Amino acid sequence: MEKDKENDPDGIQLSRVLNVQTATLVVAGTMIGAGVFKKIVPMAATGLSETYILLVWVAAGIITLFGAFTFAGLSKLTTASGGAYEYLRICYNELVAFLLGWGCFAIIGSGAIAALAFIFAESVNALITIPDPLQHLSHVSIAHVIYPFADSGIKIAAVISIMLLTWYNYLGVKKAAGLNNIITGAKISGILFLIIAGLFISNHPVTGTINAAPLQTIHPSFGIFFSAMLSAFWAYDGFSNVSAATGEIKNPKRNVGIAIVAGVCIVMILYVLTNYAYMKAIPLQELALLGENKIAASEVAGKLLGNGGCVLISILIVLSTFGALNVLILLYSRLYYRMAEEKFFFKSAAKVHPVYRTPHFALFYSMIWSCILVLSGTFDILTNIVVFTAFAFYTLLAAGLIKMKTKKIITERISFYPVAPVLFIIITLFFLINTLLSNTQQTLTGIILIASGIPFYYFFKYKKYRE
Repeated sequence: MEKDKENDPDGIQLSRVLNVQTATLVVAGTMIGAGVFKKIVPMAATGLSETYILLVWVAAGIITLFGAFTFAGLSKLTTASGGAYEYLRICYNELVAFLLGWGCFAIIGSGAIAALAFIFAESVNALITIPDPLQHLSHVSIAHVIYPFADSGIKIAAVISIMLLTWYNYLGVKKAAGLNNIITGAKISGILFLIIAGLFISNHPVTGTINAAPLQTIHPSFGIFFSAMLSAFWAYDGFSNVSAATGEIKNPKRNVGIAIVAGVCIVMILYVLTNYAYMKAIPLQELALLGENKIAASEVAGKLLGNGGCVLISILIVLSTFGALNVLILLYSRLYYRMAEEKFFFKSAAKVHPVYRTPHFALFYSMIWSCILVLSGTFDILTNIVVFTAFAFYTLLAAGLIKMKTKKIITERISFYPVAPVLFIIITLFFLINTLLSNTQQTLTGIILIASGIPFYYFFKYKKYRE
């Protein structure tokens, strides 16, 4: 049963204070991370031509839009927080929803926060060297898998960033969203400057011997095109996360869907123009030779603007990762809050702060586990192996929308229905099959990790029905 008002055990409610413009910037702020600055390099290495690379970004954007329209439809189901967790609970049952929530807390969400915090600290380190106080202990390991003291300075900086942003989110959703508005505005301005610089300041090819793969100017293989699309998908990831804060968005059944679709459209336009600017400034075959660890945006800015351009892009990447980190801390805590409301998480996580109207305990639990993952250094492994399960939940959500429309539980008109959810299901199923066949071991590990939540589900269920 849906709860139209979100109350904690003491009767204190979350506040609906976020308008559609702020929600749209939350979507854009979540999506714009480091991907747009780097992904042109692996794409160029595939041998695709400029035209096909632009088509990759457009195609991945359109597929993401299918997902956006799917989530816009699902947002008609409820005015409660929780996003995908709540949609799965309504469309299917508590177990399916819990497994998503468990996956987010244990691996997906906390791992993403840990990884972004680490990337943020690395970006700061590229500008200002961070001391490594425990370097002499870097060889110490747990089972030769976890090296807690390796990169100690960067890890400490990452943990501090998570703690500071958690504290800022604790002070109120308007403060956290306001910070996102400022940072996202700065990110978009920086990207627009990069686009203008790439398009108009220079169009001179870089000289030198090029030995990259020949350009696929006519018909690239489907495998090459799909491989390049996967790089684009990582840059588009995060479009649906704003739905977790539904309980704090004004008129959510209208505004959540608008924010998701508008945010994806803004980001897609920026991504296509940015990558066109990269290729306008530096020959594609030279981009292919940069190597995976090189940041294409820095190379372009350095070529056009010298050292000052490189510093500008470094600052932009710091802002992008910091802003995305802030948004993820905000949004994932709302999912855990909603789980606690349904008594499938720690009971205190359902409490709302009497002054700041934030789920302060949910924020605290998220912070603690994310910091542990940072110190363990395992977050990259964890996030890599659960990509399969994340797409599996996407498939279930799209099927859930069709189920709810067929049963007339959702009666409102949904744009591009049923085309959007059907195409989204086909594409995600193809991705699932391809991932299972090409990366069987990591895929099965991800499934096992998600399934490990089943005993916890029955533990919480037992406690719930004893109360």
